[in-house]
Amino acid sequence: MGNAWKHFCTITHHKNLVLVGCFKIGLYRQGLLHDLSKYSPTEFLVGCKYYQGTMSPNNAERKEKGYSLAWLHHKGRNKHHFEYWIDYRIARDGTVSMGGCKMPKKYVAEMFCDRIAACRVYQGDAYTDASPYDYYQRSKDLRRTDASRFMHPETAALLDRWLLLLKEEGEAAAFRQIRRELRACKTY
Repeated sequence: MGNAWKHFCTITHHKNLVLVGCFKIGLYRQGLLHDLSKYSPTEFLVGCKYYQGTMSPNNAERKEKGYSLAWLHHKGRNKHHFEYWIDYRIARDGTVSMGGCKMPKKYVAEMFCDRIAACRVYQGDAYTDASPYDYYQRSKDLRRTDASRFMHPETAALLDRWLLLLKEEGEAAAFRQIRRELRACKTY
């Protein structure tokens, strides 16, 4: 029961941090609906079983089983994950491959808020405005096949630019710029 409560508190804290970030950039609906699938039995029960408090329980499930059913469920229901946007591509010569589709800006913005919140939750007092950028860069270096192969290049460039802005100019400047860019976008 202790892990269930701790996991509930962790995901709720994360969700509330994303909500605040989304509200700052004008994404009210997305802020309210962010990560609701984490409360579903498929994701929540795995979170309780593998809860550690210092990283995603999905990593522990993945380590034990070789995959994470909770993650597969989560990324298939939440458009702020670039993995949601991976699809088959058919070239003019008929060659089939997999690749990332360009994400709508509003979901890249939610992903930006999600990365800030995840770093805040798991790093605690060690968090700085550089944390999300540095984590993103490390993950690109460690898993060249993920972000560089499956995230659409324009999506990756936008996320990189926003995270670098956060690192160099701070949260207020980054949220201001993202809000401006979203307003300039007709469809987001």
